[in-house]
Amino acid sequence: MAINFHLAFEDASVQLSSYLADFAQDGGIVEERVDGAEVRSPSVQLRVTPLGEVELLSTHDQVLGGPTGQRYMGCRFPADFGYAQAITREAAKVGRRLAEEGLLGRFAIDFVVVRDPSGTWAPYAIELNLRKGGTTHPFLTLQFLTDGRYDPATALFTAPSGREKHLVATDHLESELFRTLTTDDLFDIVVRNRLHFDQARQAGVVFHMLSGLSELGSVGLTAVGDSPADADALFRRAERILLEEAGPAPEPPLPAL
Repeated sequence: MAINFHLAFEDASVQLSSYLADFAQDGGIVEERVDGAEVRSPSVQLRVTPLGEVELLSTHDQVLGGPTGQRYMGCRFPADFGYAQAITREAAKVGRRLAEEGLLGRFAIDFVVVRDPSGTWAPYAIELNLRKGGTTHPFLTLQFLTDGRYDPATALFTAPSGREKHLVATDHLESELFRTLTTDDLFDIVVRNRLHFDQARQAGVVFHMLSGLSELGSVGLTAVGDSPADADALFRRAERILLEEAGPAPEPPLPAL
């Protein structure tokens, strides 16, 4: 029986011949393909203190993109409650082992979670990153802005007011239209449209990576709200307003005859 494979490299510049030559020289790793009706890619962030204690800092759902859906584009915090506690338990096992090996500082574990027909999520740890990552700075932004804390037992982040806090963040809000904007333009847009983070409500949008706006047509942002829906709505509103403001100016009406 003939089997047809439709494979492509994530990086279009990679050639099959050079890849196979490197594979023949250096070898490779065989990985199990995890598949299912619904597959997601969350992560858990941890820290080992100088005292050897393992701190469970946060969980995130990674937002992936690119040609094959494997490129990190952003995140949602915290991870879906359906599996946040399950991946936290598995990550804690890894954290304790790393602490025994003398590891210090922040690290993250990426997972794939698969939902079975009964609705239960099964977690698979797939990658260990011994560093800060793309989910680190959005979480720290939220933490510093609200003075809240994440509870790994409930998988919730709560501000001192008792209100839940959620975020949606990206480093890759991109459009060629953004090249027409300066940093001052962005600040003006944020103020006029009341997108800025409001300490009274402890909600709003924080922009970062501003230097890429006019040069690369790219900017980062973190949207904070009281629920996943609130944070997502703020993110989408900021994206829409930025695209509208950066768009071409309407043509003046023709003079009356």
